[in-house]
Parts: sequence; C-alpha cells; structure tokens
Amino acid sequence: MAAKKKSKKTPASKALGADDPVMVRAAALTKRRKGIEQKRMFGGVAFMVNGHMAFGGGSKHLGGRLMVRVGPDAYEDALAEPHTSVMDFTGRVMKGFVIVEPEGIADDQALKAWIDRGIRFARSLPPK
Repeated sequence: MAAKKKSKKTPASKALGADDPVMVRAAALTKRRKGIEQKRMFGGVAFMVNGHMAFGGGSKHLGGRLMVRVGPDAYEDALAEPHTSVMDFTGRVMKGFVIVEPEGIADDQALKAWIDRGIRFARSLPPK
C-alpha cells in the first residue's frame, strides 16, 4: 500500500495562488495573522485555520471569485448579501459555504470583511 501523500502547507505570508490577484490580496491581508496556512485544494488555494478551511480561491472554477466558509448558522444571511451565491462545485450545494463575486470583493476593505467572516467561523471549530 502506498503511503498517503502529505499536502504542502504554506504560511499566509506567501501566496500559493500568485497568479490570482484575489489570492495575492488575501495573502497580503492575512500575512500578520497567526495560525493561518495555505493549502492547495479544489485546483486553487484554501486558507486554513486550525486545520479547517476558512476561505479560498484561485481555481479555474472560481475565476476571480472568493469562496468563504461562513457556517450553517450564518449561511442564509451571507446569501442575502449582494454579489453572493451558493457554492456548488460538484453540482451539489455545499451549505455553509458561499461564493462572493468580484464586485463583492472589489476593494481591500470588502475582501477583508469576507476573509474575517471565514476566519471567525473556522476559529469557532475545535482544532483538527
């Protein structure tokens, strides 16, 4: 049996998705925050907190959009925000995750607000 390949994690100070402007901005906004790592996932980059995905992007599926894990309790409120939609990469809606269109993260203040929501939810979970 082959050994399970470990995924590489990168500190948030370096952008794994350096070819995606949103991921470069996200890495810059999170570089001084402790406990945030990047991991290749979904063909893009996921920002992880205590082993849990907080937000991500940089994949062909997302195309400049941001995926944010808001959790089940905040899901409907997040979907009521402008420029958001359900996450359904596999054709199945993933409740607790939303997609934010580029218009919803056009400036760093808006991007930071969504990043903070994802980080807040991920930190509420027990460490893996």
